[in-house]
Amino acid sequence: MSAHESMTQMDLNDRPNLKDFGYDALRDRFQQEGWSAYRADQVLQWIYTRGVGDASLMTDLPAEMRDRLVRDWEINALTLKAVQKSRDGTRKLALRTRDGSTIEAVMIPEERRNTLCVSTQVGCPLACSFCATGAMGLTRNLRASEIVEQVLLARSVLDPDESLTNVVYMGMGEPLLNWPAVSESIRILTHPKILALAPRRLTVSTSGIVPRIRPLLELAPVNLAISLHATTDSVRDVLVPLNRRFPLEVLLGALKNEPLIGRRRPVFFEYTLMEGINDSISDARRLPALLHGIPSKLNVIPMNPHADAPQRPPSRAVCDAFTAELHRAGVRVTLRRNRGADIDAACGQLAAREATEGPGIQLD
Repeated sequence: MSAHESMTQMDLNDRPNLKDFGYDALRDRFQQEGWSAYRADQVLQWIYTRGVGDASLMTDLPAEMRDRLVRDWEINALTLKAVQKSRDGTRKLALRTRDGSTIEAVMIPEERRNTLCVSTQVGCPLACSFCATGAMGLTRNLRASEIVEQVLLARSVLDPDESLTNVVYMGMGEPLLNWPAVSESIRILTHPKILALAPRRLTVSTSGIVPRIRPLLELAPVNLAISLHATTDSVRDVLVPLNRRFPLEVLLGALKNEPLIGRRRPVFFEYTLMEGINDSISDARRLPALLHGIPSKLNVIPMNPHADAPQRPPSRAVCDAFTAELHRAGVRVTLRRNRGADIDAACGQLAAREATEGPGIQLD
C-alpha cells in the first residue's frame, strides 16, 4: 500500500460515522456543526427507516449540508462478505470492516422469533480456554456503527416473511470491555425514533466484568447473561481467566446485592458442559447454592468442539443426568441444543475462519 493510500484509509477511518451516534448524541453533534437539531431526525429517518446509505440522496436536507455529509462523514461501516446457512437454518454472516478485519454475526431462527448474535470486538482478550474467539486474541474494539450495522445487514438477508425479533450481544468479544460503543449501540437499537427494539428483546452477555454490570442495568432494562461455566474458582480460573480478577464470590455477590435484578428481570447464566471438567453430579449439586439469592435461569450448553480447544462435549446421557439433578434441586434450567455447529456458528466457535466447505454464498 502506498503512502497516499495509507493516508486515505486513515482519513476514512477517522471520519465520524452517522451510525456511531444515538438520537441525542447526533442532535448535539449537528448543533456543534452549525445545523439545526431537527436535521438529525431527518438523517436518522433516511438511514434507518428508508435504508439510504448515501447522504447525497437525502433530498430534504440543504445542498450544502448534503455536500458536507458526503465529504466529512461516513454512513456505512461494514460490507457483507459471505453468508453460510446451516442444515438447521442458522445463518452466519461474515462481515468486513473498513480497515479490512473480518467479524461474524449469527442469525438463529426459532418458531416465533429470529435472534441475531452480534460481535462487539475483533477477537477477544479474555482467552477463555474453550472458545475459538479467545484463541484469536484482541485486534480492536468495534465502533457503535459496526455493531448497529450487523443488525441492518442481517435484516437485509431475511426472507420477505421473516423479521428480526431479538439481538444478543454474545458474538466475538466481551461486550462490557467495549462499554462506550456497546452502550451507544443499545441506545440506537432501542430508541423509538431509530430502530425501536424493546429492551427486553436485547441480551448482553458478560464473563463477569463486575464494575460494568450496574451501568448496563441502569442504561436500559435489557437482559443480563453471565458466562459461568464452573462451580469452583480453581476450575473457572482455567476456563475463564477473568475469574482471577473477579472470582465467583465477588461476581455472584455483586449480583445478589444488585437491586435492579429481580423476578421480572432474572439473570441468565450460561454453563458450557465439558467432558470430565465441569459436568459431574457434584458440580450440579454445587450450582443451586451458588445461585441461591439470585433470580435466575440457567442455560446448560454442551460444548461445541473446534480446532482451538482440547475440551470435548460430554455424552447426551451425562448432559441429561446433569440437568435432571438441577431440576430436582428446583433450578430453572434449560438444556440448549446446538445450532449452526456444521458451519462453525455455534457458541464458542466464532473465529472468522474462511469457509472452505459446506453450504454458503460468497459475496466477493
